[in-house]
Amino acid sequence: MILILFYDFEVFKYDWLVVIADTNTKQEHVIVNNEQALIDFYNAHKNDIWVGYNSRHYDQYIMKGIICGFKPQEVNEWIIVKKEPGWKFYKDFWKIQFYNYDVMTDKTRSLKQLEGFMGHNIKESDVPFDIDRQLTAAEIDEVIKYCRHDVHETIEIFLENIEEFQSQMELLKMFKLPLKHISKTKAQLSATILDAKQPKIPRHDEFDFQFPPTLRINKYREVLDFYKENRDYNKVLDIEVAGVPHIFAWGGLHGARPNYYGAGHFVNIDVASYYPALMIEYGYLSRNVANPNKFREIRDTRLKYKATKDKRQAPLKIVINGTYGAMKDKYNGLYDPLMANNVCIGGMTLLLDLIEKLEPHCDIIQSNTDGVLVKLRHYDDFDLIDDICYEWEQRTKMELEFDEFVKVIQKDVNNYILVAADGSYKSKGSYVKKLKNLDNDLPIVNEAIVNWFVKGIDPEETIFGCKELIKFQKIVKVSNKFDYARYGTRRMNERVFRVFASVDKNDKELVKVKNGSIHKISYCPERCFIINDDVRGMPIPGKLDYWWYWDLAVKRINDFIGEK
Repeated sequence: MILILFYDFEVFKYDWLVVIADTNTKQEHVIVNNEQALIDFYNAHKNDIWVGYNSRHYDQYIMKGIICGFKPQEVNEWIIVKKEPGWKFYKDFWKIQFYNYDVMTDKTRSLKQLEGFMGHNIKESDVPFDIDRQLTAAEIDEVIKYCRHDVHETIEIFLENIEEFQSQMELLKMFKLPLKHISKTKAQLSATILDAKQPKIPRHDEFDFQFPPTLRINKYREVLDFYKENRDYNKVLDIEVAGVPHIFAWGGLHGARPNYYGAGHFVNIDVASYYPALMIEYGYLSRNVANPNKFREIRDTRLKYKATKDKRQAPLKIVINGTYGAMKDKYNGLYDPLMANNVCIGGMTLLLDLIEKLEPHCDIIQSNTDGVLVKLRHYDDFDLIDDICYEWEQRTKMELEFDEFVKVIQKDVNNYILVAADGSYKSKGSYVKKLKNLDNDLPIVNEAIVNWFVKGIDPEETIFGCKELIKFQKIVKVSNKFDYARYGTRRMNERVFRVFASVDKNDKELVKVKNGSIHKISYCPERCFIINDDVRGMPIPGKLDYWWYWDLAVKRINDFIGEK
């Protein structure tokens, strides 16, 4: 039976250790400065799956380095100090069998941040990583405690995102791939499944793209001219389309009526699985794919599973949706920037084609890379809009999906709330999105904004009526671009903090410092208290400044409706 082992390394100048948790046997293994003990453990578990946080870029190479006879400090310095990728440290690392699965899905989020979002203890070890001597026995114990905590947190994050792991495993099973592929990213796995390999002689036709032959644009020819004449990925086209300011770039289009608040009959028109459909119907799939029909078969199988609510649709979605991004990755077998440009430009211009046809008969509220939101002038116009969309579908071979709403609150294309007749809603953007355990930042503010717009509940009622301290947390990360954080006059050793607004005049401001200069932290209260302990179930202290959260909620509400 294959076991799942969770692990984490801590490496110092003269010491190293690893904590390994076996969730099947409920056993924990701690190895300190003992290379042979680790190699013996590895040999006994080389066929199991090892799970870590950021282990794809760090921990697996510490492990492989020890197995290959290198000092972990050498590998650590290569990755952390020199900022070199671990695989470049030793050319034969790839020969080491090591089934590593990385639970990190967002490179911008540290493990400590995710622990903070969940309300867990985020205290750092008191033992500095740059200590220039061997650790004492007491310090070793402290680091083990710290490392054990991170392993347990990795398990929590794994469970929060277990569908990701299950999908990866299901893909290996469906396509009869060896377990070593569990270590790959989704994009790498897509290339493997599609048997995509870059040509030995590089192509130099990145900008030789073609507009789709079904394209019919008459009014907005300026957009076509922009792409014909432009070869600079940094340039964008600002243009008004259907009375709405739009931006056309090389990565997509965005347009929205700013600070729009309206009620009536709205229809959100999305192109179903847009980019995969373009690759299939227009031959825009990477030319590195050995058998393009395989991509179509995977797409069709996924749609069949989706229609019958078969869970096997989820792993196939990984392959379908991961292919486009991989076509822009020069280290991926699918790399084909010409076809990536064909997909993106084809998608944007075909959507512009649809907008051009809809414009005389409805009001365009918003458009993005794969859809458009319109307001009907009369409810009876729905059949006309449907006919226009049907003609576009038949001509372009794309499929459209429709959702109806009765109210739209829109700050811009990236921040909006769409309310349906039954009171349910869709939201997008940091101000109003539905927060989860792994992005739980200032949740009371989001809740207050949504309650106001959707349910008509005053922000004061939402904020002052809340009894959960965790909902008021702001998780702050001070990146390595700054020297340290400072609370009042006290230099802080930590990099991640959980802060709360305070009315206590003895509490201070948390700032970040670089080269002696002080820099404010976005949305960090000017007077705050810090709780880096576990706050789940913790009562709200009397010094919490409810009005700070109310002010922020009201400001963001005004940002939506355009009031100063």
